[in-house]
This record gives sequence, C-alpha cells and structure tokens, in this order.
Amino acid sequence: MQEKILILDFGAADTQLLGRRIRELDVYCEIVAYNKFPKNDASIKGVILSGSPLSVADPQAFTSDISNFYGKYPVLAIEYGANLLAKEKGAIVVPSTHDDMSTILLEENNNALFNGLTGSIKTTLNVTDKIQELPTSLTPLAEYKGVPVAYQDAENKVWGICFDPIAPEFSESNQILKNFLVDICGCKQTWSPESFIEHTIAELKEELGNDKVVLALSGGVDSSVTAVLLNKAIGKNLICVFVNHGLLRKNEFSNVLIDYENLNLNVIGVDASEKFYTDLAGVVDPEEKRKIIGRNFIEVFDEEAHKIENVKWLAQGTIYPDVIESLSITGKVIKSHHNVGGLPEKMNLKLCEPLRLLFKDEVRKVGHALGMEDHLISRHPFPGPGLGVRILGDITPEKVQILQEADHIFIQGLRDWGLYDKVWQAGVILLPVQAVGVSNDERTYERAVALRAVNSVDAMTATWTKLPYEFLEQVSNDIINKVEGINRVTFDISSKPPATIEWE
Repeated sequence: MQEKILILDFGAADTQLLGRRIRELDVYCEIVAYNKFPKNDASIKGVILSGSPLSVADPQAFTSDISNFYGKYPVLAIEYGANLLAKEKGAIVVPSTHDDMSTILLEENNNALFNGLTGSIKTTLNVTDKIQELPTSLTPLAEYKGVPVAYQDAENKVWGICFDPIAPEFSESNQILKNFLVDICGCKQTWSPESFIEHTIAELKEELGNDKVVLALSGGVDSSVTAVLLNKAIGKNLICVFVNHGLLRKNEFSNVLIDYENLNLNVIGVDASEKFYTDLAGVVDPEEKRKIIGRNFIEVFDEEAHKIENVKWLAQGTIYPDVIESLSITGKVIKSHHNVGGLPEKMNLKLCEPLRLLFKDEVRKVGHALGMEDHLISRHPFPGPGLGVRILGDITPEKVQILQEADHIFIQGLRDWGLYDKVWQAGVILLPVQAVGVSNDERTYERAVALRAVNSVDAMTATWTKLPYEFLEQVSNDIINKVEGINRVTFDISSKPPATIEWE
C-alpha cells in the first residue's frame, strides 16, 4: 500500500506548490477539498491543513470536521489552517497587524517540528488573522512581538504554524517539512518514478484485464507517457488514435507517428485537415474557432474509435493540475476539465487516467524512467487547437503553411542555440496586419509575426523569456529572408497576468 500525506485545501494559491515540495522529498501526497476528508483510508500517514485567502472570522469561512483527523493522525496546520484549529480548540483569534517580513523567536528546547533550527527564523507571517491567546491545551512554540505564531498539542501530535513554510524567502522550508514528514509521520520517502511505474502497471493490469482501451494521442508529453505506460500494462489492447487537424507544426504529423512506431505503440494516424479547414473557413472569433476545432476533433476521433470492436475504456492524459484546478474549493472553478473535450460523455466509455495524480515535472521523470527519448519528454507544451489559436483572424491553408515555416525557424533556432530547454513554451503568432517593407529594391506589403517565449511552472503565471538580442536578430533575418509572405518580426514581452500565454 502506498503511504501518503493528505493535504486539506482551504483555497490557498500555493497548495499545488506545497504538494510538489512534498513529492520532491520523495513522499507521496494527495490534495482534497477541505470538506472531503476520506473515510477509512489506511494509507494516510499524516494530515496538512493549507492556508486560505479568507479570515477565520469571515461568515463564509471554510471549516472542517476536525474530529476526522484530530488525535488520529499527526497534523501540521499552516496559516489559515493553524488559526482555524486554534479557534476550534478555544483560542482567541483576531485580525492581524503583522508586518510582511518578520523575525520569529523560537522557544528554547523546541521539539521535532523545528529540529535543526535554533534561535530565530525570518519569514512572512499570515497577514489576515493572528492568535491573540492560546487555550491551555495548546503549547506555544514560537512568538512574534509576544504573540504566538506556532504551537503544538503534544498529546495529539498536532502542530500549527502561522507562516508559509514554502514561501520563496524562507530557506528553512524543507527542514520543517522533512521534520514533519519523516520524523513525526514516519514516512519512508519511497515515492519515486520507478515506484509509481511499478505500482501503476500492476493496478492497470488488474483493473483493465483483457479489455480494449482507446487513447487520443496529441504528440505532447502527457498523452505520450500515458500511452507508453498503458502499453507496458496491456500491450496491443491499447489502440491509439492521432488526429491531424491541419494545425500542427511543420512535419509534426509524420514525425510523431514515426516516434510512436519506434515505441511499439499501436497507432492509427488520421489526416482530417481538409475537414477542419472547410469548417473553419471565414471564422474569425477565437472562441468559435476553438469550438469548431474541439467539436471536429471529437467527431473524427469518435468515428475512428467506433471502427474498433469491443472497446470499453477511454484513456486520457489528465495530470494532477487538471484535477486540482477543476475542484471548486472556493466556489469558483479555475478551469473546467478540458482533456479531449467532451469525449467521455459522447462515447459512453469508462475513463482511464493513469497520470491523474502526477504533476508535470513528475510526468517527465516517469517518461525518462520508462526509457522514452528526451525529445519526446522535454517538448514544450502545445495548445490543443494548435496553430488555430496562433493565427489571428480567419484560418486558411496558406496562412497555416506560412506560420509553420516561421515557427519551424524559431523553434529550430532555439535548439541550435542551446536555448530550447531554457524556455518553458515558445511559438510564433501570425498577426492580422500587413506592413510596408522593402525587398530587392521593391516595395512590399506583407504579413507580420510575433515571437512568443515564456517561462512558467504550471501555466497559471508566466514571465517572458529574456532571449539574447543576437539570437532574436538571427531568427528575424531568417524568417524574413526564407518565409515568403512575411516582412516584419516582433517579440512579445508580455507576462501572465495580465496577458495570457497564447494570443487567443
């Protein structure tokens, strides 16, 4: 049985990052909504309560039935979680006036949570609430200006800290987390890509048996790793379908099919580009383009899948951020589950999502452990609608070809200059404008493009990548000189927020 730490999410913006930090310490964890504590789960080794944007005094404050875990598991409550637990045990909690950065004084003869730390630590305190007075059942462990900012209930193995242990400026974060996970909860730190593969393949064999599974491949990391993992478990009972909607990168359809064949995957390639071009003709609204591309993909995939007899499962490359972002923690869904659109509802198949509990970096590690080629694992994310959201205005085969050529020069340039792996995502956008230029001593009036390169962890935020001027100059010259129809190149220096990564 895979031991795990359970994180109760009260809506903190960095709950995903907390989960990733725990996984980086080779301890498996899962994130659930604050009010969804699983019953009778023998694999739980400890519980963490997250922060929240709310105050515990808010009439709509999130609360949890602490009898589910208090005194039953070791507990680490963070910021809002610490204030909530303290209040539930009788503490006086009032609005906070803490400074952003604080020096916390640790009590002498501290215990296991602060093992390895001495004297004081500098970090950012919770700025929403503060504990004015603790009940006698809770012992103060640290203070700031006479106010308790960490406490414990030794008898019940409960700790509360009124600061964020994974704040970027807090250098002791791993020490505190490791103390809780290993010394207090007794986690063995056996979580690894290899252990995940072994455990998951065994589960898939048992769950799927001799059933047939169909998977929509996109050429991206998530669906590719999903395919290889399933292939290890059920072999030729996995049938993959790779649909070319005509909006892929240059030569991507043929190149990806070759890659998949080299992985011994059972793949059906479908070139449906003409159907997509026909239905997209004259459409300029971005959302309408997305809907047409999504609807057509479902229709094409469904038609191919129905040619296969006795399929019982639909596999998807869903990963953990997709699952977490679909949870309505605060009452507002960040984004709805989007993998393969509405296929599960339309096809009436059982759903198989072997990567649904992995973060993106973990998916890549699993891919490497499965022996996949680096160029498949390290690929930049690419939008489902492909170049359809990088051609502003209407889509035509001519525009697609122009953009494919420009995009190929940019991406190949990043590889040639050793910059590809230093960028999280990159691409070229074809703008709906024309500009005056000069070529062969003649006036031209041709298209303009924008280069886009960003760095990110999870696509929720992104910063524009500072590429060398010499590189940008070379790429600009190559695109203008080699791609007929383009005479101007710009570079997008917008970050997210307020801009989005894609232009549509």
